[in-house]
Amino acid sequence: MSTLFDQATQQTVISVAELNRLARTAVERGVPLVWVAGEISNFKRYDSGHCYFTLKDEAAQVDAVMFRHKAQYLDWRPQNGMQVEVRATATVYEARGKFQLAVDAMRRAGLGVLYAAFEKLKAKLEKEGLFDPALKRELPSFPRTVGVVTSPQAAALRDVITALHRRMPGIKVIIYPTPVQGEGAGAKIAEAIGLAGERAECDVLIVCRGGGSIEDLWAYNEEVVARAIRACPVPVVSGVGHETDFTIADFAADVRAPTPTAAAELVSPDGVQLRRDVAFAGQQLVRVFQRDIEDRMQRLDFLSRRLTHPGERIRNQQGHLQHLATRLRGAWLRGADEQSWRLRDTAQRLRGSAPDTGGLLLQQQELLRRLQASMRSRMTAAAERVHGAQSHLLHLSPERVLDRGYSITETAGGAIVRDSAQLTAEQELKVTLARGWASVRVKRTG
Repeated sequence: MSTLFDQATQQTVISVAELNRLARTAVERGVPLVWVAGEISNFKRYDSGHCYFTLKDEAAQVDAVMFRHKAQYLDWRPQNGMQVEVRATATVYEARGKFQLAVDAMRRAGLGVLYAAFEKLKAKLEKEGLFDPALKRELPSFPRTVGVVTSPQAAALRDVITALHRRMPGIKVIIYPTPVQGEGAGAKIAEAIGLAGERAECDVLIVCRGGGSIEDLWAYNEEVVARAIRACPVPVVSGVGHETDFTIADFAADVRAPTPTAAAELVSPDGVQLRRDVAFAGQQLVRVFQRDIEDRMQRLDFLSRRLTHPGERIRNQQGHLQHLATRLRGAWLRGADEQSWRLRDTAQRLRGSAPDTGGLLLQQQELLRRLQASMRSRMTAAAERVHGAQSHLLHLSPERVLDRGYSITETAGGAIVRDSAQLTAEQELKVTLARGWASVRVKRTG
């Protein structure tokens, strides 16, 4: 600071602005950020949001300014005559050469003691591990009953009930009434929390009240309340004050909610969203079932195309056999016609050569007879072979086997049983007979 003034005195003349700037720099460097106590007077808040007032005591006074970006965080309204404590930087308003305080924060007088007590208790309980994140319990996803520790006349209770009814009307609410401020309120709140834990009527417990000053919320900064919250056997949600308010109960609770309404929203599922989720899951399930059924239908069609009934196979083979017999008969008829044509050609040639007509005629007749006899013999033999093959095929037919008293035994899965080792006692089987089928149960095997 002396260096600045030394530099100034080296000049012959300095301006007022330079003087005020040197004074401001000297004051800001020489006076640290401090808490100052005093009484508010001449308080005025301008449309810009900036607050101007005088801070005074019995011996002196000083002008102060609290700019909008700082004043917006005040949750109470400063008024003339109030005793306050401000955290401020000493400075000089260069344009007027006026010494003033630039206020960073403001609290009602005496709150410093409360804040100190708050920090002391917080440090003590934190050292004991009361705020350990490992102790925090998860909230139930679908609670049936919600307990609320608050005053029956509190607006916070109406907010909680309204939020619960809006999100999940079926949730049962149990109120554990207690004073939320005033002398002995902390012990009453702890007693109500303990009663909720003893009765074990609810799945989750909300400890809440509306906003207020630090004095109004002080009951929730008492050690007895913090220990009652941690000793409660059900999860506890703290919804005390506004979003900017923090109490010891918030640190001790399993979950901290910024407001009572937010606490109700934390413990209750969103019924509308749940219904949407259930409807969507139902649609997904229907689509999955439809796809599965369609896949199985396609598999059934594919397998049915591959599966041929034994009777159908026999009919196909009989049809093929008849086709072969028809082809065989046609071949023999064509051969006979060809032989007849050759005989007629030979006879004509013989007649043309005019041999012994009578003898040749007799010979021709004999050859014709022999040929016809041979053809009949060969046709008979071929027919017998065809008949034998047909008889043999029919003999091997499963239906003929069934007609002789045999049966086909299948498991419930359709597998043919060929060995008693495949069977177990009390196993259900299907027995197919020559006419009809029967369901049987295995008593013993050998």
